[in-house]
Amino acid sequence: MAKLKLDLHDIYNDQRMLERELNRIIDDAVSKKIALVEIIPGKGSGQLKKKVLRFLEQPHIKKLYHRIEKDSKNFGRVFVHFRFNND
Repeated sequence: MAKLKLDLHDIYNDQRMLERELNRIIDDAVSKKIALVEIIPGKGSGQLKKKVLRFLEQPHIKKLYHRIEKDSKNFGRVFVHFRFNND
């Protein structure tokens, strides 16, 4: 299964770049029909993970993916699952 990965460690304090990269990875997954995106906000205080989850909950983003999975073994990881109809 193909997967995309986005590590946010280097851009955690740049709100515009953060949003741009999140949009890019979601758009890439949709356009390339990638079933799984792994987003790594890191553990830290949890604020970056909250920003990522708020981004993913926006209605225009939420309609693009199937579900979100918070990694139970690694607090600093979020999986976004996509479901595509076979064309």
